Amino acid sequence: MPQNRIMLDVLKGKTVFPPPLWMMRQAGRYLPEYRETRRRAGSFLDLCYDPDLAVEVTMQPIERFGFDASILFSDILVVPHALGRDVRFEEGRGPLLTPITAAEIAALESKTFHVNLEPVYETVRRLRAKLPDETTLIGFCGAPWTVATYMIAGHGTPDQAPARLFAYREPAAFQHLLKVLADHSAAYLIRQIEAGADVVQIFDSWSGVLDDASFDLFCVQPVSEIVGRVRAVHPDVPIIGFPKGAGARYRTYRQKTGVTALGIDWTVPLIAAKDLQRLGAVQGNLDPLRLVAGGKALSDGVEAILKALGDGPLIFNLGHGITPETPIAHVEAMVKLVRSATR
Repeated sequence: MPQNRIMLDVLKGKTVFPPPLWMMRQAGRYLPEYRETRRRAGSFLDLCYDPDLAVEVTMQPIERFGFDASILFSDILVVPHALGRDVRFEEGRGPLLTPITAAEIAALESKTFHVNLEPVYETVRRLRAKLPDETTLIGFCGAPWTVATYMIAGHGTPDQAPARLFAYREPAAFQHLLKVLADHSAAYLIRQIEAGADVVQIFDSWSGVLDDASFDLFCVQPVSEIVGRVRAVHPDVPIIGFPKGAGARYRTYRQKTGVTALGIDWTVPLIAAKDLQRLGAVQGNLDPLRLVAGGKALSDGVEAILKALGDGPLIFNLGHGITPETPIAHVEAMVKLVRSATR
């Protein structure tokens, strides 16, 4: 593996200053070139499954900003789609699925899972060949709990009440769904690594809505299963876990899942982030709205993170994905602030 991908050094526990930098959703609607490619693609899923276009949009923020890492352009819901569930994206409404029933969980179709996802693996292969040698390539999947919330509700909801109720009322069926998703997500990440991903990230966007027992059962245990399966095949590939909203449970999540690095959202106090950093690399955690606001709000946010976390293993990132209304000039300013920082 090349020695000049500084994000990999940080994931090994080294301190690099200024730290490596990338953004969640860095290929997205804030970029005019992305909007043009998205228009040509026709539908969002067509964009995900067309290697030519997926490579094009993945490369756009690298070519514009020179980030230290590039994340595969895809979506967490390609996994249920590859398992035979209908998934569609409507402008202004986001992802829509036909809600799955307890009976349908047992009938999920896995025989053509990797065949359905072959365009994604091809995208990863092409990206690794096309990216600058120093750029880390990140593969990813959604955590079973977060993916299950969409499969059960059929759309995003503020507190994931439909999935929580389903889990309480149909515990056996729900545990089976999590197991199916964990098994297939692990296999999906392994194939991405074999195609050229240097690192993989597991997004658990809805971990913050659960009580203690549910957090352990629905978030921690399935992710721990994924980590174990990936490590059994690729023991040296770093795994980043991002349990958004986990709050006081971030430490437990890290210890029990065994992830290499911890993605932290913007609500995590920097003193708590520093404590988490003692256990290994952390990634984050600028409030995306500071990036929208720009100016002093942005510079103060960047400075605070670098001051608190810059003397340990840090990957600078947002505390969640960049929002579509973010001015490009503010992204340029953030990159300059991070890369010109001195101790």
